[in-house]
Amino acid sequence: MTDVLSSLPAPRHPDPADAPPLRWGVLGPGVIAADFTKALHAHTAQRVVACGSRSAERASAFAAEHGVERAHGSYEALVGDPGVDVVYVATPHSEHLEHALLAIAAGKHVLIEKPMAATADQARRIVTAAREAGVFAMEAMWTRYLPQTDIARQLLDDGALGEVRVVTADFGGNAAYDPASRLWNPALAGGALLDLGVYVVSWASFALGSPAGIIASGSLAPTGVDEQAALVLSTVSGAQALLSTGLRAGTPSLATISGSSGRIETDSPFWGPSGLRVHRADGSLAAHWRDPYGRPHRQGMSYEGAALARYVAEGRTESPLHSLDEAVSTLATIDEARRQLGAAGVG
Repeated sequence: MTDVLSSLPAPRHPDPADAPPLRWGVLGPGVIAADFTKALHAHTAQRVVACGSRSAERASAFAAEHGVERAHGSYEALVGDPGVDVVYVATPHSEHLEHALLAIAAGKHVLIEKPMAATADQARRIVTAAREAGVFAMEAMWTRYLPQTDIARQLLDDGALGEVRVVTADFGGNAAYDPASRLWNPALAGGALLDLGVYVVSWASFALGSPAGIIASGSLAPTGVDEQAALVLSTVSGAQALLSTGLRAGTPSLATISGSSGRIETDSPFWGPSGLRVHRADGSLAAHWRDPYGRPHRQGMSYEGAALARYVAEGRTESPLHSLDEAVSTLATIDEARRQLGAAGVG
């Protein structure tokens, strides 16, 4: 029998620079917006042409630093800018619902930082609004658009791993405790699960789909948000995902997918451009793919921006690689995990 695992498929994503250009507006000029803008400008034909903040000074500073043409002193002015095709919502999780709806009501396509909203119910409202308006909407789960993820997707689609039984992923960081900051403040939808845990839950969804069972264990910060969580997700077939996230300790940021015929082990970090190893059922290494493209860390966000531009050009209203319904399902899993932990701000 041919050793299908020793010859990995090539990633199918075209060069991000080849995607048709769109004019982007950044809503919420913070750190992640800065990294996203740098990634677009360095690796794609996409251009951020406007930014908006409640502070005109902050918007102007962002525009000056990143070569953005127009700075708006309100979110309303940004979404109303006729020169903007798509709005990137990069405000805190607690504000995603309001700001996504604002952009959609203005007829703009939207890319919403993950998680799409603070709860599944909020995400459903965004999805309904986008579908009724006929605009493109996408959660910025940029991991889905990386070359290494496409290799894993092809192996899963081809059945090369056999019956998938166990999925693992971890993502933990060591964040200084500040009860007023977005990570620790329940009013800003803080907590490990919504900030870092969304990556590991999304990885499980990628490999197994929506879970039939959810078990969560962890601890809460003094503010009531989840500071650490371990999840066991199970499917009707009995497959399991073992997931870990937290704000008190850095973890390896590795992910695996194990099946009856072989397994995938990512390099670190699994959520950014890195690589993956593929092992045969007997444990021997079949292949090791290392990302050769020179877009490390958050430069990998260029892939999701380019993907969105292609989808819009194709007349789509959501991503074929990460549907709006899946983004809602991921939040529903996080909702239930936070409920079991007794975390503040659920519901």
